[in-house]
Amino acid sequence: MRHAKRQAMAQDAADKDDKVQKRGRPILRGAVTLLFLAALGYGGHLALTHPDTPLPQQWNPLEPLRIADPVTPLTGWKLNRAAADGMRCIAALQGSATIRPLEDLNQSASCHIRDRVSLDGVGAAGLTNVDTRCAIALRMAMWEEHSLQPSAQAILGTTVTRIDHIGSFSCRQMRTPGGPTGRMSTHATANAIDIAGFRFADGTSAQLLRDWDSGDARAAFLTAARDGACDWFNLTLSPDYNSLHADHFHLQSTGWGLCR
Repeated sequence: MRHAKRQAMAQDAADKDDKVQKRGRPILRGAVTLLFLAALGYGGHLALTHPDTPLPQQWNPLEPLRIADPVTPLTGWKLNRAAADGMRCIAALQGSATIRPLEDLNQSASCHIRDRVSLDGVGAAGLTNVDTRCAIALRMAMWEEHSLQPSAQAILGTTVTRIDHIGSFSCRQMRTPGGPTGRMSTHATANAIDIAGFRFADGTSAQLLRDWDSGDARAAFLTAARDGACDWFNLTLSPDYNSLHADHFHLQSTGWGLCR
């Protein structure tokens, strides 16, 4: 009996010890996990901030937008971040656009230009001088670099030397085929620009009113230009949208992603 009792007591002690060990295992695993995540976070921080990091700048979220960088899944985020901040926007455009920062225009509560710049060209393409928001200039520069020039080379075998526009800022109401809407246009805050056509290094041109439905290479280029604009602007309207846009692209920095 005494032997059996001693065995039972020993078993109880072993069971208690096992329970204590089991209760401690999740705590130990949690501590190990935290240490691993901390080490991973520290390593990630070093990978992003170390001067000799092997991470390309276009993949580094801490690096600012550079217009000539290859496009990555981070590019859109970097673009929106720069477009929302006047100083970042100006910095991103250095060397990639011909701009002059201007004081904000405050014509009225509904008609104004914030982060105003005077724009004369983006990349290799000139423009007739236009006052607009820096965000529009920035999106134009991304469009020229990553869409217009590659499409012109691939489809027409030439380069874009000029972008023809019909304005950015206009203190007016939104227009529809049915008449005015009573709502202010995004042009009233220079959050849009209207593009009428393009001129090329070989002396030719492509105009929306003349060439959109021509069925030739110029029409193919214009379609590619519209599709490319949808990558860089938050709203893009073309002649496919309605008759009011028969002669231009409406390219808007704000919006909900409509591309037509």
